[in-house]
Amino acid sequence: MARVSLRLMHLVLVITLFSVSHAENNSSSQGQTLLRIQQLLNLPAVLSRSNNYTDFCNIEPSLSLTVICYEEKITQLHIIGENTAPLLPRNFSMDSFVTTLVKLPSLKVLTLVSLGLWGPLPGKISRLSALEILNVTSNFLYGVIPQELSSLSSLQTLILDENMFSGPLQDWLSSLSVLAVFSAKKNLLNASLPNSLSGLESLRVLGLSHNHFFGEVPDLSGLTNLQVLELEDNAFGPQFPKLGKKLVTLVLSNNKFRSGIPAEVSSYYQLERLDISFNMFVGPFPPSLLSLPSITYLNVSRNKFTGMLFENLSCNTELQSVDLSSNLLSGSLPTCLLSDSKDRVVRYARNCLATGNQNQHPLPFCRNEALAVGIIPDRRKQKKASKAVLALGIIGGVFRRENASTGYASKLLSDARYISQTMKLGALGLPNYRTFSLDELEEATNNFDTSTFMGEGSHGQMYRGQLKDGSFVAIICLKMKTSHSTQNFMHHIDLILKLRHRHLVSALGHCFECYLDDSSVSRIFLVFEYVPNGTLRSWISEGHPRRSLTWTQRISAAIGIANGIQFLHTGIIPGVYSNKLKITDILLDQNLVAKICCYNLSLLEENIEQFSAGGSTSFHVGPRMKHDDGTDVHDFGVILLEMIKGRSIKSKTQVEVLKDQLQVAIATDDVARRSMVDPRVKQTCLDQSLKTMMEICVRCLREVPADRPSFDDVLWNLQYAAQVQDAWQQGESLSSEGSPVSPSKPPRLTF
Repeated sequence: MARVSLRLMHLVLVITLFSVSHAENNSSSQGQTLLRIQQLLNLPAVLSRSNNYTDFCNIEPSLSLTVICYEEKITQLHIIGENTAPLLPRNFSMDSFVTTLVKLPSLKVLTLVSLGLWGPLPGKISRLSALEILNVTSNFLYGVIPQELSSLSSLQTLILDENMFSGPLQDWLSSLSVLAVFSAKKNLLNASLPNSLSGLESLRVLGLSHNHFFGEVPDLSGLTNLQVLELEDNAFGPQFPKLGKKLVTLVLSNNKFRSGIPAEVSSYYQLERLDISFNMFVGPFPPSLLSLPSITYLNVSRNKFTGMLFENLSCNTELQSVDLSSNLLSGSLPTCLLSDSKDRVVRYARNCLATGNQNQHPLPFCRNEALAVGIIPDRRKQKKASKAVLALGIIGGVFRRENASTGYASKLLSDARYISQTMKLGALGLPNYRTFSLDELEEATNNFDTSTFMGEGSHGQMYRGQLKDGSFVAIICLKMKTSHSTQNFMHHIDLILKLRHRHLVSALGHCFECYLDDSSVSRIFLVFEYVPNGTLRSWISEGHPRRSLTWTQRISAAIGIANGIQFLHTGIIPGVYSNKLKITDILLDQNLVAKICCYNLSLLEENIEQFSAGGSTSFHVGPRMKHDDGTDVHDFGVILLEMIKGRSIKSKTQVEVLKDQLQVAIATDDVARRSMVDPRVKQTCLDQSLKTMMEICVRCLREVPADRPSFDDVLWNLQYAAQVQDAWQQGESLSSEGSPVSPSKPPRLTF
């Protein structure tokens, strides 16, 4: 028994000595790692103050170095250089540096600020699996933010400010379930923000200022813990973001916001700092911002806010800084802002306020400037206006289509999603959509001189204008009968600006003209590209013998029209159907490219149904459409029939007669088919191409919509007709009869 006890004591002693030795070895390893970090960073001997490797946990903290240990393991490492630290030498390797860092596996907090680090941030930093805080501010790190960070399940703070990170923010950020602080200010990050940001429920601080982000800010109203949102100096917009009500700091300055401020901002009871300067916010300035219960800093300068201020408005007594300058405000400065307190700074210059203490414009200035964003001084200009729709023909400078079209519900428009690849392929060559000022449009039309007037319909007038860059535009003025704010129209405008395609006459911009007292819209100016070569009918009609499209050009025009209609059907969701197209609704540009100028998208119906539900106001714009492209297929068949015959078709009866004649000709021979075609092209069209066009036309004109082809089939067969025609003209693979021996595509007439 005594021998057993002695053996047990001996075993315990061996284990204890081994543990001490292992701890000393581990301590030595960590000390050596610190020294290696010192060498890689070219730092002074701050990490080697002692004569051995075991007392690093007792290094006295300083502004440049702090090492914190727990149970002899380094858990926090803070290394901070000077603010203007240069890049580390060319032989520095960020990969080697991180390889050394991960030898401190117990690190929970890592701060590497202003050290001259450069290169991509290696994904292997995720091997520090216990990391809770990572701060690499003020270095020269570049490339994308590594996806491997998503595996750091304990990461609570990620600060990447003042580097050169680029690329978009990725969806993997949402996997950082406990992330409370994410800041990547002053980098080169771009693209739109992912919707997955709305899933970071623990987020309290989001800092993305001074980058190249653009587009709408995702809905962040579900981030109930978010207190700081800083998005300064990007290209966000146009709508004010949807946010939670616990914000303390909100910075949106220097972006592209151009909406009004939503009413819920007045309920941000914890908001202390609000900066929305250097944007294009419009509408009346909400005076309730001055009296928010926690507000201390308010900056709304350099916007287009309108409305009157009054002396008796109340302010929060803790408000220390207010900047209302460079807006379109009138009235009197509130008395609560005129105190002599040295602790409060108030700026209100370059408005039209009735005060002489700071430079003010005369009242007419604000009214005239307001016209640039669509604000007119009184309602005396209001006259009867009828339905405003986008179904307005821009027919080579002729204002044609006057029938209001069936509209979509506003909800469908605001929820529309767009097919990005189709948009990219379709909108090539078009300038960016933008907001025009009324001054620009007046200058382009010589104050809407009668010499620029092109026509008038039941919806308004159309003018031809020339912009400063020399380009010509068509400007439609739509008169609003019912009073609504600009925000009521913005989801319609957002959809219109997405309808941009090579084969559509596309909108280039808009201008709102509004009333000064409540900023409701009185008129909308829509600016379209100008299409100079008139209608397709004028190029195939017998009445214009000197200008006629060749058979190849007619096939090309048909393909363009079909592409345009297919984009209207599938390029947005919901699609735009039942467009009631006629050949006079097709224009030709300077390169004889076909463009559809009338499509069925209501901007605003006169008989808007307005109703209140739960305190909100909804708008229904016309009856809902039946999503069926059969009508458009039939209308396309009529256009194709006119292109084949080369003459106008004026009645449904004439369409039926000609369709039957084509059907007979298809089943007979080449001679019969050529007798049906426009004499100006019958000698230059290949029979196989002509027969294919006739077959497409007849099938499009079938009486039962379900029997008509899809536009996919129409396009396939049109392209086949173009291919065999091109091969014949180029003399490729010709048989003795002058027809291609074996075209590269067989006819696909399986409608």
